[in-house]
Amino acid sequence: MTYRVAVFGIWSLLASLSLATFSEASDLPDPADRAEFPTPGATSVLLGRDLFFDPILSGNRNIACGTCHQPDMGSGDGVSLSLGEGGRGLGPARRRATENPPRRLPRNAPPLFNLGAAEFTAFNHDGRVTSRKTERYGIALPKELLLERPVSLLAAQALVTMVSADEMAGHPGENIIADAVAQGRIAGYDGAWQKITERVWDIPAYRRRFEWLIGPDEPLHITHIAAVLADFVSYEFRATDSPFDAFLSGRDEALSNDQLRGMALFYGKAGCAMCHSGTFQTDHDFHAIALPQIGPGKGHGAHGNSDIGRGAITGRAEDAYKFRTPSLRNVALTAPYGHNGAYRDLGAMIRHHGDPGAGLAQYPGLTAAFLPDIGADETTLEAAMQDDAEVLNIYAAATLPGNPLTDMEITNLIGFLDALTDPVSREGRLGVPDTVPSGLPVAGLPDDN
Repeated sequence: MTYRVAVFGIWSLLASLSLATFSEASDLPDPADRAEFPTPGATSVLLGRDLFFDPILSGNRNIACGTCHQPDMGSGDGVSLSLGEGGRGLGPARRRATENPPRRLPRNAPPLFNLGAAEFTAFNHDGRVTSRKTERYGIALPKELLLERPVSLLAAQALVTMVSADEMAGHPGENIIADAVAQGRIAGYDGAWQKITERVWDIPAYRRRFEWLIGPDEPLHITHIAAVLADFVSYEFRATDSPFDAFLSGRDEALSNDQLRGMALFYGKAGCAMCHSGTFQTDHDFHAIALPQIGPGKGHGAHGNSDIGRGAITGRAEDAYKFRTPSLRNVALTAPYGHNGAYRDLGAMIRHHGDPGAGLAQYPGLTAAFLPDIGADETTLEAAMQDDAEVLNIYAAATLPGNPLTDMEITNLIGFLDALTDPVSREGRLGVPDTVPSGLPVAGLPDDN
């Protein structure tokens, strides 16, 4: 069921504000609270919460899921490109650790809001974890990974992150989990997933709580761990109570006049809803928008410092430089923006969408992003943008039509996007636990620094 603005009797107001005509406006979506979400039990959610913030799941016991996905940082870490395994601290304060210098990750930590909703069928910026009926248990994963049991898509995503060398597993020679990953031993009795499982099982508090959940006679499996992580993410980062949802439910006063102007632009002249459609403002598809390439890249391009996104997953030339359309729920909380955090400012990101070619050609460099100094030489982070051939490739792949916007229109759009913020999401539903069963520093508390 869709709602037109006319249902709420305010089209005369919109017309008087020169917002849009009935024929120009797109249908508005259903309120987010009508989306289909799982209903996990409290035991699973609280267990998943502890594991989410517990470094026990990482190879070197020094990083947790919550290190890069903090509830009070918009479910991310507040910087353009995260410092991965081996760093110390959180978000903008995260720095290199002298005994194990971390690598700058090539992509921005993606927000986790509403990923438990049934309509999300692809994860990561490039869709490397996606639903596909023809694959084992209906889930397509990177080719080196083999699912051992059925899991939800969100749980499968957690499995992938645990065995990423730069994100959680570590590097060869540092720990037995990293060694197993490097040798291609991920699934199976002697694989990295099994070694992570044994670590968790060896902690009495975790063993006792999993026995409550799965039964005393059921051996713990990595999919049990992934399942409770998914349950926590689905609960903690559900964001379905924004002013926009209130407006869609019939409360006309939930949006200000400026936000109404922005809404009319979003669903009308500005064309945002062509890609940012539906309940969560995403078409769940992949698009090339000529976003400037910063960071170390993913090993793509002539010099290995670029990132062709979806094209590297599908192998199709027409998918090069395409990335998944992000949901815009809580977008005001999730800066920096873009698959590599190329823009720290929401207005600059909107301006780029209005004229992608100009945004690419006039990109001012790392000053537009947010990369706090980590005490290391990072001049190579702009290497792709200094390669004229690569910049032309990025430009040629763009499929986003130009639609330049005025400063006032951008201001109004920002006002509307702020109306997509669920107030609970500013800090999280449960937040960070005080301690975790492993006794390790909790990701998100001062000791983690």
